[in-house]
Amino acid sequence: MAIVYLALGSNLGDRMAHLRTALAALDALLMVERVSSVYETAAAYVDNQPSFFNAVLRGTTDRTPHNLLAELKQIERDLGRTAGIRFGPRPIDLDILHYDMLILDSPNLILPHPRMAERAFVLRPLAEIAPELVPPDVLAQAEIGAVLALVGAVR
Repeated sequence: MAIVYLALGSNLGDRMAHLRTALAALDALLMVERVSSVYETAAAYVDNQPSFFNAVLRGTTDRTPHNLLAELKQIERDLGRTAGIRFGPRPIDLDILHYDMLILDSPNLILPHPRMAERAFVLRPLAEIAPELVPPDVLAQAEIGAVLALVGAVR
């Protein structure tokens, strides 16, 4: 079984309900061990959109990285995500952050997640459940102005 860390985000509709529904769907793919608090964060990269609710989970899975990615994308579609502006608004976003500390660079999957270090909305909840994965200096730089509020637990 591989240890995985996944990021969950939502900024359309009932954001908390989308996170809860995604988490329930993820139970079919992995054994969820820990879930961070939910953080409300300003949208990154594309400013003119609602703020996000973000969380990170740790779990174990027997799926390969590419199979897990394909199933995450299916969950996104099932929850109403459609093609749109890159980094634009979406009801759900599911990303693999780490997969068993594997280093992978394939056309459709790079691990660890290539933009993780620039995203406070990922680093803060990841540091909450796996502080060993986020160097304190990286977290301190990423927190400046990005994490707006601790919202509460997903489960």
